[in-house]
Amino acid sequence: MLVYAIDFGTTNSLLSAADPDRTYAPIPLDPTAPDPTILRSVLFFPSMKQCFYGSQAIKEFVQHDMHGRLIRSIKKFLPTRSFVGTWIENRPMNLEDLIGVFLKELRMRANKHFDQDVDTVVLGRPAKFSPNPEEDQFAQYRLEKAAKIAGFKNIEFCPEPIAAAREFRAQITEPKTVLIADFGGGTSDYTILKMSREPYQTSDVLSIGGISLAGDSLDGAVMRERISPHFGSKVQYQVPFGKNTLQMPVQLSERICSPAEISVLRERDTLEFFNNIKKWSLNGEDRKRIDNLFMLIHEQLGFSVFEEIEKTKRALSKQDSTQFLFEYPGLKIEEEITRKDFDLYIADRAERILNSLDETVKSAQIQYSDIDIVCCTGGTAKVPLLQEGLFKRFGQEKILQHNHFHSIVQGLSERAKEMACAG
Repeated sequence: MLVYAIDFGTTNSLLSAADPDRTYAPIPLDPTAPDPTILRSVLFFPSMKQCFYGSQAIKEFVQHDMHGRLIRSIKKFLPTRSFVGTWIENRPMNLEDLIGVFLKELRMRANKHFDQDVDTVVLGRPAKFSPNPEEDQFAQYRLEKAAKIAGFKNIEFCPEPIAAAREFRAQITEPKTVLIADFGGGTSDYTILKMSREPYQTSDVLSIGGISLAGDSLDGAVMRERISPHFGSKVQYQVPFGKNTLQMPVQLSERICSPAEISVLRERDTLEFFNNIKKWSLNGEDRKRIDNLFMLIHEQLGFSVFEEIEKTKRALSKQDSTQFLFEYPGLKIEEEITRKDFDLYIADRAERILNSLDETVKSAQIQYSDIDIVCCTGGTAKVPLLQEGLFKRFGQEKILQHNHFHSIVQGLSERAKEMACAG
């Protein structure tokens, strides 16, 4: 019996498997990617009848002159009851169907790789989709529904930090108290547990915590402070016969700053409102910025803009300053951004992420000094401001930078092996 292990992430997804005799390495889901085992969690619909995935989705999006629907970060919306889905070619498609399409593609590629039809899976999930227990369960219900749409019949969920701990357990030579800190794209998750070479038991877990803030939110902070003003987020205008000077409504400027929500701005009423703002704006420069906004929306430049922001974030994890540069016919945005700037922009989010860690430690009823090892996973773990927060709490000598992308799926495969043996 073969069981799949899927790490479905906000940004990236991986798949491995296990049978009663062994666990398998993550399979090459995307042969054209720099790391073939990592499939970007991106879908592109040139039409309702066709869909591309991962790096191919991005390539096809560009080749179609950015016409069609590019969808990313869909995992983020699982706990959000108000987000039902989106439109593909004037046809509604709900969130479960979108995720189901993506998971079905993973399953089909894995079935071809292993040359068999597998309908049993262990799926990773955040420690908390939401601090609200009802919303957390709602998110898992939606993800389970999506997995069934993908063709899975037997579905088990495993918290992602627990999965990372499973993979890490093999490196422990004596009993330790370990913090698994998983900083991903959509959530920051924490698990504190007693760890030894003995088989894992649920009683080993001292506490689980987390918050729905991570890499995407940090990118959004850079967008908000430095890039979105080029797209009209701070334009000023006066309505006809009005006396007050108004600014772009917060709920709309916030959507400009979210890599997952820019597409929502394509709604007819919203576009009409932007047209009115352009007519009512106080100067030619603001009207040009609204033109940039229309270009962002109609040419679907959001993905490309956030890709450049992601590059900026990675560069600032290694150096003191970098150049943000985005060019498109009729549009050029160039901004010098320093590490000091970046730290300032993300400070409130980093504080909330670290406060969630503090709550997790408090819930475990232990002190920072009681934790022997801090195991960090996820690409956002490299952000210096978060690293400094961990060093301050635990000391640099306790921090281990684990395999950022493979640790969770490898841990999930260990659980998949247990399911296969029981199966």
